[in-house]
Amino acid sequence: MQTKFADVWGHKVRYFEDGRSDKTIILLHGLGGSAERWLKVIPILSPRYRVIAPDMIGFGHSDKPSEDYTIEFFGKFLTAFINTLGLKTVILVGTSLGGQIAAKCASSNDMIEKLVLVAPSGAMKQSTAAVDAYMMAALYPNHASAKTAFEMMSNSGTVDEFTVFDFVKRMSAPNAKLAFISSVLGIKNSKIEDSLEKIMVPTLLVWGKEDRVIPIEHANQFVTSIKNCQFLELNDCGHLPHVEKPELFSDSVLEFLSSKIILAK
Repeated sequence: MQTKFADVWGHKVRYFEDGRSDKTIILLHGLGGSAERWLKVIPILSPRYRVIAPDMIGFGHSDKPSEDYTIEFFGKFLTAFINTLGLKTVILVGTSLGGQIAAKCASSNDMIEKLVLVAPSGAMKQSTAAVDAYMMAALYPNHASAKTAFEMMSNSGTVDEFTVFDFVKRMSAPNAKLAFISSVLGIKNSKIEDSLEKIMVPTLLVWGKEDRVIPIEHANQFVTSIKNCQFLELNDCGHLPHVEKPELFSDSVLEFLSSKIILAK
């Protein structure tokens, strides 16, 4: 796996890349996340696909300009990133905020072949205790607050020290909190239903049954609104299936991508 950098709109964007296939998967992390969230699944996907996992603008080790981090802004950034890499078609896999961005992009961009949404944000109108804990950890980053937040995300209630340390370090960077809060406001002010009904590509929706960040009850809006949507519910799993159950998650994605799907009219 290689660490690379791209110039998008004059801003430095870091990304991981692995695999040599002519089919490309782009992995989009969630709010306050980074490309590291995908480290467990990249080695499983890359033997069959070219896999690219960027730090979205405003997060990770990418630049954090002073912008309004709306869903529309992220969607335009993602399209610009894809164009910068010279990609004609891609498969999008997005988790949480990354899922909402992927849905937005797929609703208006014919470069998207297939779509995988992992507990995407956008449908939930009320906060949860896990979301509140995560926001506190982002705004006041320290070991204790970050560990508590990540333990609430996982069904097992455990989290490795690297995840905690890396999150605290990244959220302490200049403009990191600005991008985080602006993104939260962007989620609240968006209407995801406007995007879902426009998605025509085959879509896989994955949700952990024990998700305490965005409860699984919110999956229904996606299942009923997206015309070609398959739903996978994962037992004994929280908000991060790609972290908690990377083998099962990756195998399910690979099976979905290899399947022949008849588009609904």
